[in-house]
Amino acid sequence: MTAELETVIGLEVHVQLRTRTKLFCGCSTRFGAPPNSQTCPICIGMPGVLPVPNRTAFEYALRAALALGAEVAGFTKFDRKHYFYPDLPKGYQISQYDVPLSARGRLEIETAAGKRTIGITRVHLEEDAGKSFHRDDGTTLVDLNRAGIPLLEIVSEPELRSPEEAWTWLTELKAALEYLEISDCDMEKGSLRCDANLSLRPKGTAALGAKTEVKNLNSFKNVRDALAFEAERQAKVLRAGGVVERETRLWNAEQGLSASMRGKEEVHDYRYFPEPDLPPLTVTAERIEELRRALPEPPRARRERFQREHGLSAYDAGVLTTERARADYFEEVVREGVPPKEAANWITGDLLRLVAERGLAWHGLGADWNPAVTTPPAAAIVELVRLVEAGTISHTAARNQVLPEVVLRGRRPGAIVTAEGLAQVSDVAALEKYLDEAIAANPKAAEDVRKGKEKAKGALVGHVMKATRGQANGRLLEELIRRKLTLTS
Repeated sequence: MTAELETVIGLEVHVQLRTRTKLFCGCSTRFGAPPNSQTCPICIGMPGVLPVPNRTAFEYALRAALALGAEVAGFTKFDRKHYFYPDLPKGYQISQYDVPLSARGRLEIETAAGKRTIGITRVHLEEDAGKSFHRDDGTTLVDLNRAGIPLLEIVSEPELRSPEEAWTWLTELKAALEYLEISDCDMEKGSLRCDANLSLRPKGTAALGAKTEVKNLNSFKNVRDALAFEAERQAKVLRAGGVVERETRLWNAEQGLSASMRGKEEVHDYRYFPEPDLPPLTVTAERIEELRRALPEPPRARRERFQREHGLSAYDAGVLTTERARADYFEEVVREGVPPKEAANWITGDLLRLVAERGLAWHGLGADWNPAVTTPPAAAIVELVRLVEAGTISHTAARNQVLPEVVLRGRRPGAIVTAEGLAQVSDVAALEKYLDEAIAANPKAAEDVRKGKEKAKGALVGHVMKATRGQANGRLLEELIRRKLTLTS
C-alpha cells in the first residue's frame, strides 16, 4: 500500500463513580481494604439474590451525560453481558446495551489545527468486575472487592486522528468529570481506565479499516505511547501488503510495545439480553432539567472566562482551572480585592509548588486549617499579598520566609512577620541615615550614580541592605537614592 494513511481512534473510558456503596448492593466501595472483605452474596453472584439499583450512581451518571451534552433517555434498562473470566463471579456483567442511559454527546478539545468537537457515542452505567492477580507460578488470585463497583462507560466516536488528540481528549474528559465531583478519576486506584481502539485507512476514504483494541493502559501517557506504537505497527503491516488482524492487544509499558491477547469479540459474543431482576428506570423531563441547571461551569468555559474577565494568559487560566477547587480558590482571592494577575502569580507559582510537594488539597476561605491536609484559607493568601502591597514586608521575604510557614505550619502571615522581625524598614529618616553611611563608604559608586550609571546603585543598595539585615524597603530606598543623588527617572 502506497497511499497516505489516516489514523482513526476511538476511546472507551470506564470511570468509577464516587458512591459509598456498590451499584446493586450495600457493600462499601472504600479503596485499599483487605482482599474479598467488601463482598456480599449479591456482588459475588450467589444464587437467589436480587440486585437493588443505587440511586446516587444513577444521578451521577445523569449529571455526567448532561455535562457531556448527551441526549438523556427518559426510559432506560439494564442488560446482561455474558463472558467468562475468573474475576466475574456471575458469569455475566450487568451493563446497558440497546437502550443506554444517554447517547450522542460531545466534547470540545483544542488541537494544533484549532478547536475540534469529538462526538460521544454513549454514556451508560454498568458494574465492575473483580480483579485478578496472575502470579509467576502460574496461579491466579481473585479479589472481588471491586465486583459491583458502579462504573460510567463513556465511548467516543472514532473521530480522533492522532495519539496527541487522544491524550488531549482524555485530559479534557477527566477535568470535566472532576468538576462534577462524581469521581476522583485516579488512574493509580483504577478509578479511571481506558481502552483504545485504532485503525488505519487511506486518507480521504470513509470506510474504517480493521481495528485493534489496546488494553492495560493505566496512564494517559501509556494511552498516547500505545496508540503511537500501534499506528506504526499497523502501517508496517499494510505497507508490506499484509492484513491487520482484528484483535485485542495488551500494552507493555516497560518494553514499549503491544502484544496480541485474543481475537476481538463481536457484539453477539456477549449474548446480551435484558436483566430480568431489575425493572427499567425512568427519569422525568423536569428532573433532567433540574440536574442540568445544577451543573457547575465546565472547565473549558471557565478557562475562557478567566482570560476574558480577568485578563489572564491562556497558560495561567489553564493552570488555575485544572482543578475545580483550585479555580474556586483563585476566585475567592480575587473577590477579596487582590488583582487577578497578582492572585494568579501567587497561586500558580510558589503556592502551587508547595501544594504539590506536600500533596495538599485546596482549601477555601475559613478561620482554621490543617496544614498537614489542606492549603491555607484564601484569606491567608490575601493577608500576605496585602502585607507586600503595604510595604510591610518585601516580596522576597513573603515568598521565601512567610509563605512556607503559612502553608507548612498553619501560621498567620501577620503573626509570622511580627514574631520573626521581618517587617521592612520604611522610616525615611532611618533609611536616609543608612544611605548617607553607604555614600560615605562608597564615594566612587555615588559619583558614578550622579553621572547616570544605574548599575553603580548596586553598591549603595547592598550596603544599606547589609546594615538593615535585608529589611530596608527597596522601593523607598530607590526613591531616596534618586532624590539624594539627583537622578532623572
